[in-house]
Amino acid sequence: MKKVMLVGRSECGKTTLRQALKGGVIQYHKTQYINHYDVVIDTPGEYAETHTLGRALALYSYECDVIALLLNSAEPFSLYPPCVAATANRPVIGIVTQIDNPKGNVDRAHGWLELAGCKPIFHVSSYTGEGIWEILSYLKEPGDVLPWETAEEAEQPRMVLSNKYGPLSRPDN
Repeated sequence: MKKVMLVGRSECGKTTLRQALKGGVIQYHKTQYINHYDVVIDTPGEYAETHTLGRALALYSYECDVIALLLNSAEPFSLYPPCVAATANRPVIGIVTQIDNPKGNVDRAHGWLELAGCKPIFHVSSYTGEGIWEILSYLKEPGDVLPWETAEEAEQPRMVLSNKYGPLSRPDN
């Protein structure tokens, strides 16, 4: 799997998403410092929210393959300036979290991540599991076997679907 660094405001769902990607039990845990896991770098929200701490995110980006900018669907504003993805030395994807939040506006959050330069953009609910397989499929490298695949299926070409936001690869269930 490609190593991904999760970046976003406090309580936008970074640690919860990390737990969901690993198939673990969802438990609240405040991230106090940068945590390295096998394929995920989980960062504290304060690093993205504070100018002086933000420099650490640039340094840690050298240790990942993909940078993921997370935005809660219920956020009243975007933390990310337009075209910020162009400043990264890695591919930058967007992840709209908490899509099942009744106060959320998924299209608005998607638009803000699009404006920041994220491609592709995923919509997820860590509690229901919606959208998790799309992220795992994106991070998959040749030879990786995802939970819903057998070793033989992992080597087969995948069908590509698309929604109004672009192409999605989907596991064949």
